[in-house]
Amino acid sequence: MNPRFGEDSLDRFRTLLRIPTVGRLDETLVDWPAFDAFLEALTALYPLTHRTLEVERVGGYSLLMRWSGGTADNPTVLMGHYDVVSVNVGEHEAAWEHPPFAAEITGEGEERVLWGRGTIDDKGAVVAILEAVEASIAAGFVPARDLYLSFGHNEETTGAGARATVELLESRGIVPGLVVDEGGAVVEDVLPGLRGPAALVGTTEKGLATITLSVAQIGGHASTPPPFPATARLARAITRVNASPFPGRLSSPAKDLLRTLGPHSSAPLPWVAKNVDALAPILAKILPRLGAETAALVRTTTVATQLTGASAANALPERATAVLNVRIAVGSSVAATVRRLTRVIADPEVEITVSEHHEPSPVSPASGPGWERILAAFSASVPDATVSPYVMLGASDSRYYARISSTVYRTTPFRMSADERAGLHAINERIRVSTWLDGIEFYRNLVLSS
Repeated sequence: MNPRFGEDSLDRFRTLLRIPTVGRLDETLVDWPAFDAFLEALTALYPLTHRTLEVERVGGYSLLMRWSGGTADNPTVLMGHYDVVSVNVGEHEAAWEHPPFAAEITGEGEERVLWGRGTIDDKGAVVAILEAVEASIAAGFVPARDLYLSFGHNEETTGAGARATVELLESRGIVPGLVVDEGGAVVEDVLPGLRGPAALVGTTEKGLATITLSVAQIGGHASTPPPFPATARLARAITRVNASPFPGRLSSPAKDLLRTLGPHSSAPLPWVAKNVDALAPILAKILPRLGAETAALVRTTTVATQLTGASAANALPERATAVLNVRIAVGSSVAATVRRLTRVIADPEVEITVSEHHEPSPVSPASGPGWERILAAFSASVPDATVSPYVMLGASDSRYYARISSTVYRTTPFRMSADERAGLHAINERIRVSTWLDGIEFYRNLVLSS
């Protein structure tokens, strides 16, 4: 455990976890007093930070904090978000082992585990950043370059707070030299036979689209259904999409991952790492077969997440709809995705509409001063890990920062098992206390190198 940070840091983290800052797509349903309470708690828990940094609210509840350094050129932006996903559990779903906002701790010593919504996504990073900044101010440190903290309040829904923050920075002519947001973790099981952990750093992230499939029909009583009702046509469309996964393609960050981690893995991966360009077409077909995460690494993914039909059990729906959550592979686009879905569904009666969408993010370089700072930070916090570029599979607020910076990276400096990663957006989200405390050192190193 990091001797520099301990029980006081953990107590502050638990205090903030207990505040239920749950985001809602319909913001009229948001418990805004909880968000007010969270921001008030930050002021009380991190007094040096709030006295030293310029603090602005953006878009209502997002925070932008500026630590003035020796120069305003090439500032660093450390990011995170403090909204969390809901914890609604239906009567047929499993219950949490520990209440989601109780911040309970189980175990002893190095085996202690902190349970709660937001431990990983993403209050863990937000609070670790604040711990690093508060400690650095207390030690008398002043950054050589401006340092910004950017904490979003609706990353889990619209990301409007981060978008407004970037627009504000852009209007001021701010061009960050390094942006670090949530993303990859320190994991053990990226590739078969990998010796030691890998610290994954997203040099890009997949695009995102919410696509609705809808079929209209004349309503009526369910006792006299047509031969091919709207629900059946919609079901066929979903089945066709599910049966025709997008083809795999090795993007440059995926190749970089294999080149970096292959030499640290068992045969034949060292040989694969040396020949990754020539083997790319074959690897694009093999990797999707190794599991959901490797499949998502190399291809666009689609899944139907919401279905709607009639308002009554004995009525024909006048419109049946399915919402697809689509994550677009690096190298593809929203338009290309819609074209393929149209071809696969092959039914003009199925209307395809796109609502929320973002193209895949530009690829940041796995070299240069910003990258070297990340390498040094991991060396200080997780010295046994091999740092590797990768494609971030989810969407983060950092996608907006690509407008004003070419060096945007997505990583979270916490060791996570596959079981712990499964707690993201699910029940029993949790983090090991020791890895959270060690992770503060990662951000401290980035602060001191600013």
